[in-house]
Formats: sequence, C-alpha cells, structure tokens
Amino acid sequence: MKADSGRADMSQDETGAAPGGRGPAPDGSAAGKATTASRVRPERASRPRRGGLAISSNYGLPITWLFMVLLFGVLMPNSFLSPANGSYILSSQATLLIVAIGVTVALAAGEFDLSSSGTLTMCLVVVGYLNVQNKWPVLPTVLVALAIGLLVGGVNAVLAVAGGINSLIVTLAMGSVLLGASLGINNLTVSGISPTLVNVARSTAGGIQLVFFYAIALAVVAWYVLQHTALGRKLFFTGAGREVARLSGIRVDAIRAGALIVSSVCAALAGVLLAGVLGSADPNAGVSYMLAPFAATMLGATSFTPGRYNIPGTTVATYFLATGIAGLQLLGLSGWISQVFYGVALILGVGLSAYASRMISKTRGGRSKIGRARNELEKDMA
Repeated sequence: MKADSGRADMSQDETGAAPGGRGPAPDGSAAGKATTASRVRPERASRPRRGGLAISSNYGLPITWLFMVLLFGVLMPNSFLSPANGSYILSSQATLLIVAIGVTVALAAGEFDLSSSGTLTMCLVVVGYLNVQNKWPVLPTVLVALAIGLLVGGVNAVLAVAGGINSLIVTLAMGSVLLGASLGINNLTVSGISPTLVNVARSTAGGIQLVFFYAIALAVVAWYVLQHTALGRKLFFTGAGREVARLSGIRVDAIRAGALIVSSVCAALAGVLLAGVLGSADPNAGVSYMLAPFAATMLGATSFTPGRYNIPGTTVATYFLATGIAGLQLLGLSGWISQVFYGVALILGVGLSAYASRMISKTRGGRSKIGRARNELEKDMA
C-alpha cells in the first residue's frame, strides 16, 4: 500500500508534492520522500549539460578562434604574436567586414547580393578615375562613388523585387557587368589617391588603422538595428517567410528592396575606404571579395544565434578566417591558401548553420523560426 501511495504521489506532482501544496507527501512516507528526490536530482544534474550545450553552440566560433590564436602563438611566438601582425590582421580585413555586414543584411531578408564585389571594384576605380585622372576634390568623388552604390542597389531591387527575378541571378549578372565596366574605365592600377582620403583611412590609433574602427562602428549600428528594433525583427521575419510576413502586415517588398540597397551601399563604402587604404585604385582588387563575405556571413550564422544571420557572428567569423589565413601563410602556405580556406569555410558555414537550425527547432518543441519571429514582432507591435 505504501508503494501505491508513492506512485500516486508521483502522479500528483513532479516534485512529490500534494496537489496545491509545496511540501512532500502529507503522510511523510519514505515513498513520498524518495519520489521527491528522484524528481529533483535529475533536473539539477541536467542543468549543467544544457548550459554546456548552449555555450558550445552559441560561442563555439569565438572559442575556436581563441584556440587558433593560442596554437599559432605557440608555433610562431615571435612572428604571429607580434603587434605588427595583430595590427595587420585587424586593419586589412576592415573593408571585408564592411562588405560582409551588407551581405548579412541582405541574407537576413532572404536575398543574395553577389554584386557586392563588382560594386566595390566599380567604386574603387571611379575614385581613382575622378580623383587622380580628372583631379576632382575628395568630397565630390566620394559622393559620386556612394551614389553609384545606391544606384546599383536600386537597380537590383527593381529587378529582383518589382521584376520578380531571383536575386541570385540579378546580382550575379550585375556583378559581371560592374567588373567589366570597371576594366573599361581603367584596366591599370592608378596611384596617387588624395592624401586626405589616405589619411582618413590609413591613419592609426594604437597602431591600428582608422578603417578598422569605422568597420566596428558600422557593425555596432547594424547589430543594434537588427537585434533591438522592430525594423530588424521585420527583416528577419521577411527572410523567414515572405508570405507569412506579408499577411502579418509587413511591407515585404520594401524590406527586401531596402536590404539590397544597404548591401550595395556598404560595398560602395568599402570601395572608397579601400582606395584610401591602398592609396591607389586597382581594378583587380575586387576579386578577393567575391567569396570571402559569404564565407564570413555563413560561418558567422553558426555562432551567437545559431541558424540565424547575425552581425556579431559575421564580425568574429571575418577575423577568424583572417587569423587562420595569416597563420598558415606565416607557416609557408602562401598564395593559394586563402581561396581554399574561404571555400572550406563557406561549405562548413552553410552545413553547420543548417544543422543548428534543425537542432534548435527540435529542442524548442519543433517551433519554426517563422513562429519565433512572429512572436517577437507581435511584442514590438503591441
């Protein structure tokens, strides 16, 4: 009979408490106490495992980055851990981070922007053409370059959103047009960019070029907008499901068009700053920006908020990849390693991001990311 009583107590409450009560079974029986212990202890034991899983899932990329730095530091303490190498890694990847931020915004809205490298190249060449060859002042030159980025984004938006053409096709074609047009304007490297623009981009603070701080400032702004504003939640909601977002009253077409325009403007800004960093305009410089922004964005989607494109993940992934490439180059694997590294990172990023999305969906009871986005949006609109 006591065993039966214990089973009844288990059915009444997870903790062995009687209905409406907080303590153990009223009879104080051993069965009731055993039931309480058997219910409480497994829960307590499981908490660290859940916490460890969350840490490894959310912060696996920065942790791996730290181990990578330690590994290369042990192998090459004098060269890899030198301040000059650290400054080089942070400064040289700033323009790539700016492009990747724009790509992240576009992907979060469900759109591809494969024209970002072409936009960067076009704006870089235009800066050299106007500022060096035609002696234009810096400010009008920069404004024209940014206007080109705005125009490219607008054309992409019209064709992809209003025209109904897949953004992957539109931006791939646009990128090819821009790269060809850039070579048509000038197929040789032009040196002699205005010292004003060079100083704005290349001057240092703490040994690090100012372009790095511009990129970080842009990342902070983009992170805040995407994570802490209604606009950002509408963007993610649109990327998760256009029709559901449209039925919820979101201006889906405007969100998609805006994301493509932001991506192109970011690429144009990166082109202007790259001209200042290099002090010249090389029409072939944009080739290295074709794959790298997508590798950083996809890999970044595996961290912080796994399965969702996010700015902190993109930022960390950009410098994770740069650190790996720099370390391998110092080991003697120079020339070809960067393209191989970016390609592998892109494959891993896509695969791990898809896996993270499936795992999160399972652990949250199968609730889709569309449903999560809708709940967040409803809170904002309430």
